[in-house]
Amino acid sequence: MSDRYSRGRTESESSVSRRTFVAAAGATGATASLAGCIYGDGGDGDSVVIAMGSTTISDVEDGMPDLLYENGLDEEIEISFSSQSDDTGEQRDAYSQLIEAGESEPDLMMCDTGWTNVLVENGYLANLSEELDDETLSLIDEEYFEAFVGTARDPESEDLMALPLFPDYGCLYYNKSYAREAGYDDSDFEQWATEPMSWQEWAEITQEMVDASDAETGLATQFDIYEGTSCCSFNEVMTSFGGAYFGGEENLGGPVGDRPITVDEQEFIDALAMMYTFVADGQDENTLEEYPTGIAPTDITSWGEEGSREPFSSGRTAMLRNWPYIVPTTLNGDDYPFEGPDDLGAMPIPYAVEEGEAAQPGAGGTASAQGGWHIGLNPNSERTEEAVQVMQAMTEDDFNLGMLELVAWLPPKPALFDDEEATNPDSVGPIGNYMETLRVAGENAMPRPVTEQWPSQAEIIAEQLNQAVAGDATPADAAAELQSALEESES
Repeated sequence: MSDRYSRGRTESESSVSRRTFVAAAGATGATASLAGCIYGDGGDGDSVVIAMGSTTISDVEDGMPDLLYENGLDEEIEISFSSQSDDTGEQRDAYSQLIEAGESEPDLMMCDTGWTNVLVENGYLANLSEELDDETLSLIDEEYFEAFVGTARDPESEDLMALPLFPDYGCLYYNKSYAREAGYDDSDFEQWATEPMSWQEWAEITQEMVDASDAETGLATQFDIYEGTSCCSFNEVMTSFGGAYFGGEENLGGPVGDRPITVDEQEFIDALAMMYTFVADGQDENTLEEYPTGIAPTDITSWGEEGSREPFSSGRTAMLRNWPYIVPTTLNGDDYPFEGPDDLGAMPIPYAVEEGEAAQPGAGGTASAQGGWHIGLNPNSERTEEAVQVMQAMTEDDFNLGMLELVAWLPPKPALFDDEEATNPDSVGPIGNYMETLRVAGENAMPRPVTEQWPSQAEIIAEQLNQAVAGDATPADAAAELQSALEESES
């Protein structure tokens, strides 16, 4: 995945610039050289070098330094950028090599929420609980999204190991024109924006939209064999049914080999059966009677983010599960039937069981996959004091709002989602129309597992999920096979 979409996922299907998308923050060979190319003076003097993907640098290099100075950074401290691969996995590997080799640059590194803990486990990040002042640590504890901050902590000590920079959340988007043709209006849309509905109600509405409109099918989502399925699109569904891969949220960081594996459970099987029902031609022994069949194409088993976006943006599907980057992408596309918020709606992910009724701890209710990026401090940095100044400036409200306006990075603080500037499309672009929905998503975010074993486990999970939804294995058989495979991987 590319960090240009900020999604915290594994593979990007597009090479289009984040600036072109004006993407809302989200999801990933070796770099050209171990340290990457340096923009600016290459770290001479008091320059703090920040590493990030090359596409991200092109989007932020003209505006981020000024925002840092405006928010307290000493103007004598120069900001330089270290260009890394746009592929998030390659960034992780490059950072690991740099730190292992004892390199002092870059001083700061953009880190995907999906693998920050891998760097933590290997001792590749400085402990910010020891570097940031108490006021800054308290601000992060009290004002930031809790689940987002959790992906930046050491799972064992709870120390803060990276600065949460900007989050990203999965949501459902829908075609308001099709909904109006099915008899729904602005009062319904206002309710849908912040009040999660059940999967059953959602499925019935989606079927009505397809029947009443020119939509070819109901739902576009991601169920290809890649990490985006296991970490995100199915993670949301599974959690909303009260299920979990490893016995609940408290076990996401391990300990590997000493945590329950809970995929061969009824709530997991039912979640998978619902997704199969959505693509099935008709009711059979593996579908769930309470849901309509055929409201999603079998093509979802070959779709990632971009594969699923295009059918929705072109008007062929009524609903889309995806990340906020699709808002400006869809609304700015000349060939798409969407012109503004009167055409494009958003809602939180539906749920199957209430949070208090979930079988697994921390599950149930609406759940959005947690994506986004942090800033980590190189433990070998020779400019730690200056780098800490940079991070402290990044915690200021005006910096967060400035980055929302500059490049549509969502703020890490829920209170800012209600800010007058953040909700003004004239200031921040079309994403400003959807901040209420995104705040609900952020308050109900579910991170992925973050152990070193997760990348290989994610592939195993995605393969079994894909087979079940495609009808090549029953949901129960896929769950049983996956249970055995995960038990083996944990041991």
